[in-house]
Amino acid sequence: MTAETPDPRVQAWSPVCQAVALLLGPYAEVVLHDAVRDEVLAVWNPMSGRAPGDPSLLGELDGLDPAAPDVYGPYGKLLPDGRRLSSVSAVLRDPDGRPSAVLCVNLDRGPLEHAATLLAGFAAPTSPRPEPLFEADWTERMNDVVGGYVRAHGRPPERLTREDRLAVLRELDQAGVFAVRRAVPAVATALKVSRSTVYTLLAELKAEPPNAPQRNPR
Repeated sequence: MTAETPDPRVQAWSPVCQAVALLLGPYAEVVLHDAVRDEVLAVWNPMSGRAPGDPSLLGELDGLDPAAPDVYGPYGKLLPDGRRLSSVSAVLRDPDGRPSAVLCVNLDRGPLEHAATLLAGFAAPTSPRPEPLFEADWTERMNDVVGGYVRAHGRPPERLTREDRLAVLRELDQAGVFAVRRAVPAVATALKVSRSTVYTLLAELKAEPPNAPQRNPR
């Protein structure tokens, strides 16, 4: 193969390899191997120091069962500089079913692991909340109730049903939020409803007989 007459496998698979390399940016190496001569045909975003013509060291691909799956991975690899890779390999067969080329994608796990570690550090509080600082903050209690209900039921405030809103208002009332004079406008904003809706639902709650069974919205 010369520069003037590129390998037809490179011509055929180059757009796919380039597309994967562009999508995964500088964090993935894409290598096309010659399954017949066991050497590298082409490399996109080289990370491992390999170049076209270098040995592939793929092993005996002729022994692969034509009925076996042709995509392997993700599996782990390690570079000499200590970087960990997640890799997938795909056996590309000719019209007769014989292995013709192998396409390998090697993803550098380092940036992902660093990002995961960084995000984990922000994901959760590292110490209990100092309750004396918040015991008089009724907006914190309101947010805890509304936010807790939203997270538990997987619906944003604007999608809560009437029964949902009654349940939230009942819990807010038990938490003493409505003892604060300016609570209704804040609750209406948190639930994304009008003040009149909150007043109507509160009136319905007050009309409930004592010890009435509470409805459990789905």
